[in-house]
Amino acid sequence: MGNPDIMLDTIMSLLKLINILAIAGMAIGIYYLVNKTSNQQKEVDKLNRSLEEMDGQAKLIVRTDMELNKTQEELDKKISGLYALQRLARALSTTLEEDQIFRRISSSYLEELGFEKACVFLWHEKENKFYVHLHTGYLEDEVHIIKSFIDSEANKYQELVKKEKTVSSTSLPDTGPIDKNKLGHIFKANSFVISPILPKEGKKGFLFIGTESPDVAVTAGDEELITILTNQIGQAMENTRLFESTWKAQQELEKKVEERTHELTLALEEVKRINKRKTDFISSVSHELRTPLTSIKGYAAILLEEKLGALPLPVKERLSKINTHSDELVQMVNGLLDIARIESGRAVMKMEEQNLKDIIAKAADVIMIQCKNKGVELITSVEDSPRIMADRMQIERVFINLLGNAVKFTPEKGKITIRAKIKEKDVQVDVADSGIGIPADSLSSLFQEFYRVDNAINQQVKGTGLGLSLVKHIVEAHKGKIWVESSLEKGSTFSFTLPLLS
Repeated sequence: MGNPDIMLDTIMSLLKLINILAIAGMAIGIYYLVNKTSNQQKEVDKLNRSLEEMDGQAKLIVRTDMELNKTQEELDKKISGLYALQRLARALSTTLEEDQIFRRISSSYLEELGFEKACVFLWHEKENKFYVHLHTGYLEDEVHIIKSFIDSEANKYQELVKKEKTVSSTSLPDTGPIDKNKLGHIFKANSFVISPILPKEGKKGFLFIGTESPDVAVTAGDEELITILTNQIGQAMENTRLFESTWKAQQELEKKVEERTHELTLALEEVKRINKRKTDFISSVSHELRTPLTSIKGYAAILLEEKLGALPLPVKERLSKINTHSDELVQMVNGLLDIARIESGRAVMKMEEQNLKDIIAKAADVIMIQCKNKGVELITSVEDSPRIMADRMQIERVFINLLGNAVKFTPEKGKITIRAKIKEKDVQVDVADSGIGIPADSLSSLFQEFYRVDNAINQQVKGTGLGLSLVKHIVEAHKGKIWVESSLEKGSTFSFTLPLLS
Protein backbone atom coordinates (compact mmCIF):
# COMPACT_ATOMS: atom_id res chain seq x y z
CA MET A 1 0.00 0.00 0.00
CA GLY A 2 1.20 3.59 -0.78
CA ASN A 3 1.42 6.38 1.76
CA PRO A 4 -2.10 7.89 2.30
CA ASP A 5 -0.67 11.41 2.83
CA ILE A 6 1.15 11.31 -0.50
CA MET A 7 -2.04 10.14 -2.30
CA LEU A 8 -4.06 12.98 -0.73
CA ASP A 9 -1.46 15.56 -1.82
CA THR A 10 -1.60 14.24 -5.35
CA ILE A 11 -5.42 14.51 -5.53
CA MET A 12 -5.33 18.06 -4.19
CA SER A 13 -2.73 19.00 -6.83
CA LEU A 14 -4.96 17.61 -9.58
CA LEU A 15 -8.00 19.53 -8.32
CA LYS A 16 -5.99 22.76 -8.36
CA LEU A 17 -4.85 22.12 -11.92
CA ILE A 18 -8.44 21.44 -13.02
CA ASN A 19 -9.64 24.71 -11.43
CA ILE A 20 -6.84 26.61 -13.16
CA LEU A 21 -7.77 25.08 -16.51
CA ALA A 22 -11.47 25.85 -16.05
CA ILE A 23 -10.81 29.50 -15.17
CA ALA A 24 -8.42 29.86 -18.07
CA GLY A 25 -11.03 28.40 -20.43
CA MET A 26 -13.69 30.79 -19.28
CA ALA A 27 -11.31 33.71 -19.69
CA ILE A 28 -10.52 32.66 -23.24
CA GLY A 29 -14.22 32.38 -24.09
CA ILE A 30 -15.03 35.77 -22.75
CA TYR A 31 -12.05 37.28 -24.47
CA TYR A 32 -13.00 35.67 -27.76
CA LEU A 33 -16.54 36.99 -27.64
CA VAL A 34 -15.50 40.54 -26.83
CA ASN A 35 -12.50 40.79 -29.21
CA LYS A 36 -12.76 39.21 -32.65
CA THR A 37 -9.94 40.99 -34.31
CA SER A 38 -6.84 39.23 -35.66
CA ASN A 39 -4.78 40.50 -32.78
CA GLN A 40 -7.26 38.96 -30.42
CA GLN A 41 -6.99 35.62 -32.27
CA LYS A 42 -3.22 35.64 -31.82
CA GLU A 43 -3.65 36.10 -28.12
CA VAL A 44 -6.11 33.20 -28.02
CA ASP A 45 -3.62 30.96 -29.81
CA LYS A 46 -0.93 31.97 -27.40
CA LEU A 47 -3.18 31.13 -24.47
CA ASN A 48 -3.99 27.73 -26.03
CA ARG A 49 -0.29 26.91 -26.29
CA SER A 50 0.19 27.93 -22.68
CA LEU A 51 -2.68 25.70 -21.64
CA GLU A 52 -1.23 22.78 -23.59
CA GLU A 53 2.13 23.25 -21.87
CA MET A 54 0.40 23.40 -18.49
CA ASP A 55 -1.52 20.21 -19.33
CA GLY A 56 1.75 18.41 -20.22
CA GLN A 57 3.35 19.55 -17.00
CA ALA A 58 0.30 18.35 -15.02
CA LYS A 59 0.51 14.93 -16.66
CA LEU A 60 4.27 14.76 -15.86
CA ILE A 61 3.57 15.63 -12.23
CA VAL A 62 0.89 12.92 -11.99
CA ARG A 63 3.16 10.33 -13.64
CA THR A 64 6.13 11.22 -11.41
CA ASP A 65 3.91 11.05 -8.34
CA MET A 66 2.65 7.60 -9.32
CA GLU A 67 6.22 6.37 -9.84
CA LEU A 68 7.24 7.76 -6.47
CA ASN A 69 4.31 5.97 -4.84
CA LYS A 70 5.31 2.72 -6.54
CA THR A 71 8.93 3.13 -5.41
CA GLN A 72 7.76 3.91 -1.88
CA GLU A 73 5.59 0.78 -1.85
CA GLU A 74 8.50 -1.38 -3.03
CA LEU A 75 10.80 0.16 -0.43
CA ASP A 76 8.27 -0.44 2.36
CA LYS A 77 7.84 -4.03 1.20
CA LYS A 78 11.61 -4.59 1.11
CA ILE A 79 12.13 -3.14 4.60
CA SER A 80 9.28 -5.26 5.97
CA GLY A 81 10.78 -8.33 4.27
CA LEU A 82 14.23 -7.61 5.72
CA TYR A 83 12.78 -7.36 9.23
CA ALA A 84 10.96 -10.66 8.66
CA LEU A 85 14.19 -12.28 7.40
CA GLN A 86 16.08 -11.03 10.44
CA ARG A 87 13.59 -12.64 12.82
CA LEU A 88 13.49 -15.81 10.73
CA ALA A 89 17.31 -15.99 10.74
CA ARG A 90 17.31 -15.90 14.55
CA ALA A 91 14.67 -18.63 14.61
CA LEU A 92 16.70 -20.82 12.23
CA SER A 93 19.93 -20.33 14.19
CA THR A 94 18.38 -21.68 17.40
CA THR A 95 17.77 -25.20 16.08
CA LEU A 96 20.26 -27.99 15.43
CA GLU A 97 17.86 -30.47 13.79
CA GLU A 98 17.23 -30.37 10.05
CA ASP A 99 13.49 -31.09 10.30
CA GLN A 100 13.11 -28.26 12.80
CA ILE A 101 14.65 -25.79 10.33
CA PHE A 102 11.71 -26.05 7.93
CA ARG A 103 9.14 -26.07 10.71
CA ARG A 104 10.39 -22.64 11.75
CA ILE A 105 9.39 -21.19 8.34
CA SER A 106 5.78 -20.47 9.34
CA SER A 107 2.99 -18.86 7.32
CA SER A 108 3.32 -15.63 9.32
CA TYR A 109 6.87 -15.11 8.01
CA LEU A 110 5.68 -15.83 4.44
CA GLU A 111 2.93 -13.23 4.74
CA GLU A 112 5.41 -10.60 5.86
CA LEU A 113 7.45 -11.41 2.75
CA GLY A 114 4.30 -10.95 0.62
CA PHE A 115 3.59 -14.64 -0.10
CA GLU A 116 1.28 -17.31 1.28
CA LYS A 117 2.49 -20.53 -0.40
CA ALA A 118 5.82 -22.33 -0.09
CA CYS A 119 7.41 -25.71 -0.78
CA VAL A 120 10.92 -26.99 -0.15
CA PHE A 121 12.29 -29.87 -2.22
CA LEU A 122 15.60 -31.59 -1.36
CA TRP A 123 17.40 -34.10 -3.57
CA HIS A 124 18.17 -37.46 -1.90
CA GLU A 125 21.08 -39.17 -3.64
CA LYS A 126 20.34 -42.68 -2.39
CA GLU A 127 16.70 -42.64 -3.55
CA ASN A 128 17.59 -40.52 -6.61
CA LYS A 129 14.57 -38.24 -6.21
CA PHE A 130 13.27 -35.02 -4.67
CA TYR A 131 11.47 -35.14 -1.32
CA VAL A 132 9.13 -32.48 0.08
CA HIS A 133 10.51 -31.09 3.36
CA LEU A 134 8.13 -28.14 3.69
CA HIS A 135 4.68 -27.30 2.32
CA THR A 136 2.72 -24.29 3.49
CA GLY A 137 -0.56 -23.09 1.97
CA TYR A 138 -1.34 -26.43 0.29
CA LEU A 139 -3.64 -29.36 1.06
CA GLU A 140 -2.22 -32.90 1.11
CA ASP A 141 -3.84 -33.74 -2.24
CA GLU A 142 -2.31 -30.64 -3.80
CA VAL A 143 1.12 -31.56 -2.40
CA HIS A 144 0.79 -35.01 -3.98
CA ILE A 145 0.05 -33.47 -7.38
CA ILE A 146 2.95 -31.03 -7.04
CA LYS A 147 5.32 -33.85 -6.01
CA SER A 148 4.31 -35.95 -9.03
CA PHE A 149 4.91 -32.97 -11.31
CA ILE A 150 8.40 -32.29 -9.88
CA ASP A 151 9.27 -36.01 -10.16
CA SER A 152 8.30 -35.97 -13.85
CA GLU A 153 10.63 -33.03 -14.51
CA ALA A 154 13.31 -33.77 -11.90
CA ASN A 155 16.18 -33.27 -14.36
CA LYS A 156 15.08 -29.71 -15.12
CA TYR A 157 15.00 -28.76 -11.45
CA GLN A 158 18.32 -30.47 -10.76
CA GLU A 159 19.78 -28.34 -13.51
CA LEU A 160 18.17 -25.26 -11.95
CA VAL A 161 19.83 -26.07 -8.62
CA LYS A 162 23.22 -26.60 -10.31
CA LYS A 163 23.03 -23.12 -11.89
CA GLU A 164 22.74 -21.65 -8.39
CA LYS A 165 20.54 -18.82 -9.67
CA THR A 166 17.25 -17.50 -8.33
CA VAL A 167 14.44 -17.15 -10.92
CA SER A 168 10.86 -15.92 -10.78
CA SER A 169 7.64 -15.70 -12.77
CA THR A 170 8.94 -12.34 -13.98
CA SER A 171 12.48 -13.35 -14.95
CA LEU A 172 11.73 -16.80 -16.46
CA PRO A 173 11.50 -16.64 -20.27
CA ASP A 174 8.21 -17.48 -21.99
CA THR A 175 9.93 -20.32 -23.82
CA GLY A 176 12.46 -22.42 -21.98
CA PRO A 177 13.06 -25.73 -20.19
CA ILE A 178 10.68 -24.68 -17.39
CA ASP A 179 7.16 -23.73 -18.46
CA LYS A 180 6.34 -20.92 -16.05
CA ASN A 181 2.62 -20.92 -16.93
CA LYS A 182 2.32 -24.64 -16.23
CA LEU A 183 4.41 -24.26 -13.11
CA GLY A 184 2.16 -21.47 -11.83
CA HIS A 185 -0.91 -23.59 -12.57
CA ILE A 186 0.43 -26.65 -10.72
CA PHE A 187 1.50 -24.61 -7.71
CA LYS A 188 -1.63 -22.42 -7.87
CA ALA A 189 0.41 -19.21 -7.91
CA ASN A 190 0.11 -16.20 -10.21
CA SER A 191 3.51 -14.93 -9.08
CA PHE A 192 6.38 -16.97 -7.65
CA VAL A 193 10.11 -17.22 -6.93
CA ILE A 194 12.31 -20.33 -7.15
CA SER A 195 15.64 -20.18 -5.31
CA PRO A 196 18.23 -22.99 -4.85
CA ILE A 197 19.17 -24.21 -1.34
CA LEU A 198 22.92 -24.90 -1.32
CA PRO A 199 24.55 -26.17 1.88
CA LYS A 200 28.29 -26.89 1.50
CA GLU A 201 27.68 -30.61 1.94
CA GLY A 202 24.64 -32.84 2.10
CA LYS A 203 21.23 -32.55 0.43
CA LYS A 204 20.70 -29.66 -1.98
CA GLY A 205 17.36 -28.51 -3.36
CA PHE A 206 15.17 -25.48 -3.95
CA LEU A 207 12.48 -23.32 -2.38
CA PHE A 208 9.29 -22.45 -4.29
CA ILE A 209 7.44 -19.47 -2.81
CA GLY A 210 4.42 -17.82 -4.41
CA THR A 211 1.11 -16.02 -4.15
CA GLU A 212 -2.30 -16.39 -5.78
CA SER A 213 -2.99 -12.64 -5.67
CA PRO A 214 -3.27 -11.24 -9.23
CA ASP A 215 -2.38 -7.76 -7.97
CA VAL A 216 1.10 -8.77 -6.74
CA ALA A 217 3.95 -8.78 -9.21
CA VAL A 218 7.34 -10.22 -8.27
CA THR A 219 10.16 -7.70 -8.41
CA ALA A 220 13.95 -7.93 -8.42
CA GLY A 221 13.80 -6.99 -4.74
CA ASP A 222 11.65 -10.07 -4.03
CA GLU A 223 14.22 -12.29 -5.75
CA GLU A 224 16.99 -10.77 -3.59
CA LEU A 225 15.02 -11.37 -0.37
CA ILE A 226 14.25 -14.99 -1.23
CA THR A 227 17.90 -15.57 -2.20
CA ILE A 228 18.91 -14.30 1.27
CA LEU A 229 16.33 -16.65 2.82
CA THR A 230 17.61 -19.74 0.97
CA ASN A 231 21.20 -18.82 1.90
CA GLN A 232 20.13 -18.74 5.55
CA ILE A 233 18.41 -22.12 5.16
CA GLY A 234 21.56 -23.58 3.55
CA GLN A 235 23.73 -22.23 6.38
CA ALA A 236 21.34 -23.61 9.01
CA MET A 237 21.45 -27.04 7.31
CA GLU A 238 25.25 -26.90 7.28
CA ASN A 239 25.28 -26.03 11.00
CA THR A 240 23.03 -29.01 11.80
CA ARG A 241 25.28 -31.31 9.75
CA LEU A 242 28.39 -30.11 11.57
CA PHE A 243 26.67 -30.41 14.94
CA GLU A 244 25.48 -33.92 14.13
CA SER A 245 28.97 -34.96 12.98
CA THR A 246 30.50 -33.48 16.14
CA TRP A 247 27.85 -35.09 18.33
CA LYS A 248 28.36 -38.51 16.71
CA ALA A 249 32.14 -38.18 17.06
CA GLN A 250 31.70 -37.24 20.71
CA GLN A 251 29.38 -40.19 21.30
CA GLU A 252 31.85 -42.57 19.65
CA LEU A 253 34.70 -41.07 21.68
CA GLU A 254 32.74 -41.37 24.92
CA LYS A 255 31.90 -44.98 24.05
CA LYS A 256 35.56 -45.77 23.33
CA VAL A 257 36.66 -44.01 26.52
CA GLU A 258 34.06 -45.95 28.49
CA GLU A 259 35.15 -49.25 26.93
CA ARG A 260 38.81 -48.42 27.47
CA THR A 261 38.14 -47.34 31.05
CA HIS A 262 36.31 -50.61 31.66
CA GLU A 263 39.24 -52.55 30.18
CA LEU A 264 41.73 -50.61 32.28
CA THR A 265 39.61 -51.12 35.39
CA LEU A 266 39.54 -54.86 34.79
CA ALA A 267 43.30 -54.83 34.09
CA LEU A 268 43.95 -52.81 37.25
CA GLU A 269 41.85 -55.19 39.31
CA GLU A 270 43.79 -58.10 37.81
CA VAL A 271 47.10 -56.36 38.61
CA LYS A 272 45.90 -55.80 42.18
CA ARG A 273 44.96 -59.47 42.49
CA ILE A 274 48.31 -60.57 41.07
CA ASN A 275 50.16 -58.09 43.28
CA LYS A 276 48.25 -59.33 46.32
CA ARG A 277 49.05 -62.93 45.45
CA LYS A 278 52.71 -61.94 44.99
CA THR A 279 52.75 -60.10 48.31
CA ASP A 280 51.02 -62.97 50.08
CA PHE A 281 53.42 -65.44 48.48
CA ILE A 282 56.53 -63.40 49.44
CA SER A 283 55.22 -62.95 52.97
CA SER A 284 54.42 -66.64 53.32
CA VAL A 285 57.70 -67.82 51.81
CA SER A 286 59.70 -65.31 53.87
CA HIS A 287 58.10 -66.55 57.07
CA GLU A 288 58.72 -70.15 56.01
CA LEU A 289 62.37 -69.35 55.24
CA ARG A 290 63.01 -67.74 58.59
CA THR A 291 62.69 -70.99 60.56
CA PRO A 292 65.22 -73.09 58.60
CA LEU A 293 67.56 -70.08 58.29
CA THR A 294 67.49 -69.60 62.03
CA SER A 295 68.28 -73.29 62.50
CA ILE A 296 71.10 -73.22 59.92
CA LYS A 297 72.62 -70.12 61.48
CA GLY A 298 72.27 -71.58 64.98
CA TYR A 299 73.90 -74.91 64.14
CA ALA A 300 76.68 -73.11 62.22
CA ALA A 301 77.34 -70.91 65.25
CA ILE A 302 77.47 -73.94 67.58
CA LEU A 303 79.91 -75.73 65.30
CA LEU A 304 82.10 -72.62 64.92
CA GLU A 305 82.31 -72.29 68.69
CA GLU A 306 83.60 -75.92 68.69
CA LYS A 307 81.19 -76.86 71.46
CA LEU A 308 80.86 -80.26 69.82
CA GLY A 309 84.57 -80.73 69.35
CA ALA A 310 87.53 -79.23 67.58
CA LEU A 311 87.23 -78.60 63.83
CA PRO A 312 89.82 -78.59 61.09
CA LEU A 313 90.57 -75.13 59.63
CA PRO A 314 88.98 -75.87 56.19
CA VAL A 315 85.74 -76.88 57.96
CA LYS A 316 85.75 -73.73 60.07
CA GLU A 317 86.24 -71.59 56.94
CA ARG A 318 83.27 -73.23 55.23
CA LEU A 319 81.11 -72.87 58.32
CA SER A 320 82.04 -69.20 58.47
CA LYS A 321 80.84 -68.81 54.88
CA ILE A 322 77.59 -70.59 55.79
CA ASN A 323 77.12 -68.16 58.67
CA THR A 324 77.83 -65.12 56.45
CA HIS A 325 75.47 -66.27 53.69
CA SER A 326 72.84 -67.06 56.30
CA ASP A 327 73.06 -63.45 57.48
CA GLU A 328 72.61 -62.27 53.89
CA LEU A 329 69.58 -64.51 53.49
CA VAL A 330 68.11 -63.26 56.77
CA GLN A 331 68.63 -59.67 55.59
CA MET A 332 66.90 -60.48 52.29
CA VAL A 333 63.99 -62.21 54.05
CA ASN A 334 63.56 -59.24 56.38
CA GLY A 335 63.60 -56.86 53.44
CA LEU A 336 60.98 -58.91 51.62
CA LEU A 337 58.81 -59.05 54.72
CA ASP A 338 59.08 -55.28 55.18
CA ILE A 339 58.07 -54.67 51.54
CA ALA A 340 55.19 -57.16 51.79
CA ARG A 341 53.91 -55.53 54.98
CA ILE A 342 54.01 -52.03 53.48
CA GLU A 343 52.37 -53.14 50.21
CA SER A 344 49.56 -54.95 52.04
CA GLY A 345 49.07 -52.08 54.48
CA ARG A 346 49.92 -54.27 57.45
CA ALA A 347 53.03 -52.27 58.36
CA VAL A 348 52.24 -49.85 61.16
CA MET A 349 53.94 -46.49 60.69
CA LYS A 350 54.51 -44.70 63.99
CA MET A 351 53.76 -41.24 62.68
CA GLU A 352 55.09 -38.56 65.02
CA GLU A 353 56.28 -34.99 64.62
CA GLN A 354 59.92 -35.02 63.54
CA ASN A 355 62.62 -32.48 62.77
CA LEU A 356 64.05 -33.55 59.42
CA LYS A 357 67.30 -31.71 60.13
CA ASP A 358 67.93 -33.98 63.13
CA ILE A 359 67.24 -37.14 61.09
CA ILE A 360 69.65 -36.00 58.36
CA ALA A 361 72.33 -35.20 60.94
CA LYS A 362 72.06 -38.66 62.51
CA ALA A 363 72.13 -40.41 59.12
CA ALA A 364 75.19 -38.36 58.10
CA ASP A 365 76.91 -39.28 61.36
CA VAL A 366 76.24 -43.00 60.79
CA ILE A 367 77.59 -42.95 57.23
CA MET A 368 80.52 -40.62 58.02
CA ILE A 369 82.87 -43.50 58.97
CA GLN A 370 82.40 -45.14 55.54
CA CYS A 371 83.00 -41.78 53.84
CA LYS A 372 86.24 -41.17 55.76
CA ASN A 373 87.50 -44.69 55.03
CA LYS A 374 87.02 -43.99 51.32
CA GLY A 375 88.13 -40.34 51.33
CA VAL A 376 84.65 -39.14 50.22
CA GLU A 377 83.54 -35.64 51.24
CA LEU A 378 80.04 -35.49 52.80
CA ILE A 379 78.18 -32.15 52.68
CA THR A 380 74.78 -31.37 54.20
CA SER A 381 72.62 -28.34 53.37
CA VAL A 382 69.25 -28.08 55.11
CA GLU A 383 66.91 -25.11 54.62
CA ASP A 384 65.48 -24.01 57.99
CA SER A 385 64.37 -26.95 60.17
CA PRO A 386 61.57 -28.70 58.25
CA ARG A 387 58.94 -30.29 60.52
CA ILE A 388 57.30 -33.47 59.25
CA MET A 389 55.01 -36.25 60.46
CA ALA A 390 56.97 -39.46 60.00
CA ASP A 391 58.09 -42.79 61.35
CA ARG A 392 61.62 -41.79 62.35
CA MET A 393 63.08 -45.28 62.11
CA GLN A 394 61.68 -45.82 58.60
CA ILE A 395 62.87 -42.43 57.30
CA GLU A 396 66.32 -43.15 58.75
CA ARG A 397 66.30 -46.42 56.76
CA VAL A 398 65.62 -44.35 53.60
CA PHE A 399 68.68 -42.16 54.25
CA ILE A 400 70.93 -45.10 55.22
CA ASN A 401 70.00 -46.96 52.01
CA LEU A 402 70.48 -43.95 49.72
CA LEU A 403 73.71 -42.83 51.41
CA GLY A 404 75.06 -46.40 51.45
CA ASN A 405 74.52 -46.67 47.69
CA ALA A 406 76.09 -43.24 47.17
CA VAL A 407 79.26 -44.27 49.07
CA LYS A 408 79.42 -47.60 47.24
CA PHE A 409 79.28 -46.04 43.75
CA THR A 410 81.37 -42.90 44.44
CA PRO A 411 85.11 -43.26 43.83
CA GLU A 412 87.78 -42.11 46.29
CA LYS A 413 88.07 -38.32 46.72
CA GLY A 414 84.49 -38.01 45.48
CA LYS A 415 81.70 -35.99 47.01
CA ILE A 416 78.20 -36.69 48.40
CA THR A 417 75.74 -33.88 49.11
CA ILE A 418 72.52 -34.00 51.11
CA ARG A 419 70.19 -31.06 50.41
CA ALA A 420 66.76 -30.32 51.89
CA LYS A 421 64.65 -27.39 50.67
CA ILE A 422 61.03 -26.42 51.22
CA LYS A 423 58.72 -26.38 48.17
CA GLU A 424 55.21 -25.12 48.95
CA LYS A 425 53.62 -27.82 51.16
CA ASP A 426 56.47 -30.35 50.80
CA VAL A 427 60.13 -30.65 51.64
CA GLN A 428 62.36 -32.04 48.88
CA VAL A 429 65.45 -34.01 49.81
CA ASP A 430 68.25 -34.60 47.28
CA VAL A 431 71.05 -37.13 47.82
CA ALA A 432 73.62 -36.38 45.10
CA ASP A 433 76.89 -38.13 44.43
CA SER A 434 79.78 -37.78 42.00
CA GLY A 435 79.85 -41.50 41.27
CA ILE A 436 79.83 -43.64 38.14
CA GLY A 437 76.21 -42.83 37.25
CA ILE A 438 73.39 -45.02 35.99
CA PRO A 439 72.63 -45.93 32.35
CA ALA A 440 69.49 -44.26 30.98
CA ASP A 441 67.86 -47.61 30.10
CA SER A 442 68.12 -48.71 33.75
CA LEU A 443 66.45 -45.69 35.37
CA SER A 444 62.86 -46.93 34.87
CA SER A 445 63.61 -50.30 36.52
CA LEU A 446 65.74 -49.02 39.36
CA PHE A 447 63.05 -49.21 42.08
CA GLN A 448 61.84 -52.73 41.18
CA GLU A 449 62.45 -55.65 43.54
CA PHE A 450 65.68 -57.59 42.90
CA TYR A 451 66.79 -55.23 40.11
CA ARG A 452 70.50 -54.46 40.08
CA VAL A 453 72.29 -52.30 37.53
CA ASP A 454 74.82 -54.26 35.52
CA ASN A 455 78.13 -52.51 36.29
CA ALA A 456 81.60 -53.39 37.54
CA ILE A 457 80.90 -52.48 41.18
CA ASN A 458 77.73 -54.57 41.43
CA GLN A 459 79.58 -57.50 39.92
CA GLN A 460 82.12 -57.30 42.74
CA VAL A 461 79.80 -56.37 45.64
CA LYS A 462 76.89 -58.63 46.39
CA GLY A 463 73.45 -57.21 47.16
CA THR A 464 69.81 -58.21 47.34
CA GLY A 465 68.37 -55.60 44.94
CA LEU A 466 65.69 -54.78 47.54
CA GLY A 467 67.08 -51.58 49.07
CA LEU A 468 65.69 -49.03 46.57
CA SER A 469 62.38 -50.87 46.31
CA LEU A 470 62.04 -50.70 50.10
CA VAL A 471 62.96 -46.99 50.05
CA LYS A 472 60.27 -46.31 47.44
CA HIS A 473 57.60 -48.11 49.49
CA ILE A 474 58.55 -46.24 52.67
CA VAL A 475 58.46 -42.82 50.94
CA GLU A 476 55.09 -43.58 49.30
CA ALA A 477 53.73 -44.82 52.63
CA HIS A 478 54.52 -41.30 53.91
CA LYS A 479 52.55 -39.84 50.91
CA GLY A 480 55.73 -38.70 49.20
CA LYS A 481 57.33 -39.29 45.79
CA ILE A 482 60.79 -40.49 44.79
CA TRP A 483 62.74 -40.25 41.52
CA VAL A 484 66.29 -40.31 40.19
CA GLU A 485 68.35 -38.31 37.68
CA SER A 486 71.70 -39.60 36.49
CA SER A 487 74.37 -39.36 33.81
CA LEU A 488 77.18 -41.86 33.26
CA GLU A 489 80.49 -40.78 34.84
CA LYS A 490 78.82 -37.63 36.21
CA GLY A 491 76.97 -39.02 39.19
CA SER A 492 73.39 -39.54 40.33
CA THR A 493 70.84 -37.58 42.33
CA PHE A 494 68.10 -39.43 44.23
CA SER A 495 65.27 -37.04 45.19
CA PHE A 496 62.19 -37.59 47.31
CA THR A 497 59.49 -35.43 48.86
CA LEU A 498 57.72 -35.59 52.21
CA PRO A 499 54.67 -33.52 53.27
CA LEU A 500 55.44 -30.70 55.72
CA LEU A 501 53.64 -30.60 59.01
CA SER A 502 50.54 -28.47 58.45
